[in-house]
Amino acid sequence: MQDQSATQFEIADPPTDGITNVVFNPTDSRFLLASSWDSTVRLYDVEANKLQTQTKNVGAILDVCFGNSGNIAYHGGLEKQIRKLDLETNNEQSIGKHDEAVRCLRWSSETNNLYTGSWDRTLRVWDDRSAQTLQQTHELPQKVFSMDICHNKLVVGMANRQIYVYDIRNMTEPWQTRDSSLRYMIRSLRCMPNGEGYACCSIEGRVSLEFFDMSPETQAKKYAFKSHRHTVNDTEVVYPVNALAFHPILGTFASGGSDCVVSIWDGVNRKRIRQFPRYPDEISSLAFSHDGKKLAIASSYTFDEGERDHSPDAIFIKTLSESDCKPRTVANGS
Repeated sequence: MQDQSATQFEIADPPTDGITNVVFNPTDSRFLLASSWDSTVRLYDVEANKLQTQTKNVGAILDVCFGNSGNIAYHGGLEKQIRKLDLETNNEQSIGKHDEAVRCLRWSSETNNLYTGSWDRTLRVWDDRSAQTLQQTHELPQKVFSMDICHNKLVVGMANRQIYVYDIRNMTEPWQTRDSSLRYMIRSLRCMPNGEGYACCSIEGRVSLEFFDMSPETQAKKYAFKSHRHTVNDTEVVYPVNALAFHPILGTFASGGSDCVVSIWDGVNRKRIRQFPRYPDEISSLAFSHDGKKLAIASSYTFDEGERDHSPDAIFIKTLSESDCKPRTVANGS
């Protein structure tokens, strides 16, 4: 077995409070962004293992994403503002705001627009090249909890297990409205790299794979499975699944839970490929680099159990071998 210390290291100068998101530069796996409840956005050079730059804000930052280049980031949080950050100069500007906390931000290279979801029950579309930055506002039935975009599909996960799917080329109304097949609150959702659907996870130790094509043949492929559960004194303990991330090339995916464990799954063949040794605390966010060679892992207490002693917040960078994420081959179609 490969030595964990040989394939993984801990990032220097991590956030000092709950880590809400980690995300690699979409074209350069050297750079990683992190947002946190400590009100900072941090940019790391993971090859040099150093904090490249950071900006401090008024309230907790709940999400961050890269923009149309590796030098631009957008972030939002409890302050309700959506801010554009130049990572070279550290200059910041507000491009607009929501009425409540900004929970999710996603940039689309297809439209060069920014999409934001909020606890104010709206989805908003922004174009910071325009004098009128706010392009569209879409009312939603519930607070936004998670959001992701792939090609022309924007998937919005909300309270009450509701999911809206938009075609960003025409957002007059949702392309699809559906309920999560999971029975409990959504924690995270992520789109499949091939654009065929998405994975969704819940507080009740389950992950589901859902597909956009509504034909009976395709819908027969959807399923949910139990994960991040452990037997303690003959009792099954169920942990929330907090984070998901798809391998950008192989299509397998990682899940991270409040059991402090990261697992790699082959969704097509319904197998677990790998489970890594436990991390110091709960897994709050996961991100693959664009080439699939690195996995960023945020080990950060998510306050499932309220105030309690917990390990310091940390970000680990794991170098992956091909066997860590390669799909299982199925012999003779069995």
